[in-house]
Amino acid sequence: MPTPNKTLRNSLKLPITLAVVMIVLVVILIVGWILTTVFASITMHPALFWVILTIGSLFLSIILAGTITYLVLSIKMVNLNQRQSNFINSVTHELKSPLASLKLYLQTLTRYEVAPDEKLRFYGGMMEEVERLDTLINQVLRAGQLEAGIKIGDEPEEIALREILQNAIHSARICHRTENANIQLECGKLSIIASRVPMEMIFRNLIDNAIKYGGNPPFVQIRVKPMGKSKIAFRISDNGDGIPQKMREKVFQRFVRLGRELERRRKGTGLGLYIVRMCLRQLNGEIRIRDNKQGKGTSIYVLIPRIPRSFRKKSSNTKNFKKDGNKK
Repeated sequence: MPTPNKTLRNSLKLPITLAVVMIVLVVILIVGWILTTVFASITMHPALFWVILTIGSLFLSIILAGTITYLVLSIKMVNLNQRQSNFINSVTHELKSPLASLKLYLQTLTRYEVAPDEKLRFYGGMMEEVERLDTLINQVLRAGQLEAGIKIGDEPEEIALREILQNAIHSARICHRTENANIQLECGKLSIIASRVPMEMIFRNLIDNAIKYGGNPPFVQIRVKPMGKSKIAFRISDNGDGIPQKMREKVFQRFVRLGRELERRRKGTGLGLYIVRMCLRQLNGEIRIRDNKQGKGTSIYVLIPRIPRSFRKKSSNTKNFKKDGNKK
């Protein structure tokens, strides 16, 4: 049975071949037409010759440009369909794995007598699998909302950054079931005025990636410091294999992951960094990927304004803002 990727390549082979043939034919047509026109110019009025030459060159140039554009768009469509196919493969695996675990837990509980302490352990495992499913579904839904231009999150509130980061670390540990990950957090008593939902999504995805693609065991450093009075700088570093230079912009696109989908050992959907960039655009933030200066791995730098632009024109008195979810 042919794989989806092979079927996709076969279905797109014809239009790509057709585009190449059209380019060759157009080039031959241009050369032949010029030679014919030069030959005919001997018996033709010079002014009429130049009019024909100009009009013909213009039309043939338009045909050639259109054909090249068609080829470029076809190649882009191939890449997009390839990424979508990878996304379907990864989501299928991500859904199947927790469902299989939940099924096993439930079958064990219903068919056998289980000790109370074992029941508690089973319930804890089932809750972890439900959390994984919930995270996956929310990620897909958020990606769709961001792609449609829908603003996510509530009104900006005053948020303690250490709390946001610690919650993200805790969620990542549960998701990856790892307690041996060495995660260092350096964050003072800093706060920011922003919408909570995009802030949580940014750092959950970044820390999740740092653990997922880190070494064995993973080592993650998170450092937060103010950049003047208007911005907060974050650096998240890992000890993994790093991201190649040519892929550092592509990984922010939808469904893009390094390597081939069916050969990967790490789970994922290729939506994490896409969601991060879209959330940062909503917060007027920036993100950059660099090599880890302290050894192998990747360092991701994030810069976020302390106060959204829409609030800078308002009163600087923040007493009316919600602080950590509660109105003052």
